[in-house]
Amino acid sequence: MATIVSKRLRKTDIEKRMTIPSKSLNCFPALSGNEHMVDFDVRDECGRVWKFRIYTRKSNNKYRKPVLTKGWREFVCRKELSIDDKVAFYMDKQQANGSVEYRVTVQKAVKVFGAVFAHKPFPGEVSNDIV
Repeated sequence: MATIVSKRLRKTDIEKRMTIPSKSLNCFPALSGNEHMVDFDVRDECGRVWKFRIYTRKSNNKYRKPVLTKGWREFVCRKELSIDDKVAFYMDKQQANGSVEYRVTVQKAVKVFGAVFAHKPFPGEVSNDIV
């Protein structure tokens, strides 16, 4: 399972949409033709499937700036995410039929007196947080 994006959430990610690094765009479902958005399914740690939309600026714009829009705010609210929590998206290629499954994991920030103290590491990740 390959990590596509691992990100500590900021205010905009919580309140509106999650920005995605442009270099990661090619790991998500392909935008077809002149389209600048695509819907896809993502499975969380509990097995629930979430429907997200990746939206980019129009293709004639040099800087595409991909963001997660549709479905993202529901995910944030249901998971009770807040600033400094982390999310990671993974791509899991299924060998038998060549299909791809996307996964998402959440790490809640451990806050002590308002300061972020630590995060539980993502699977396969070594934590650099102070414990």
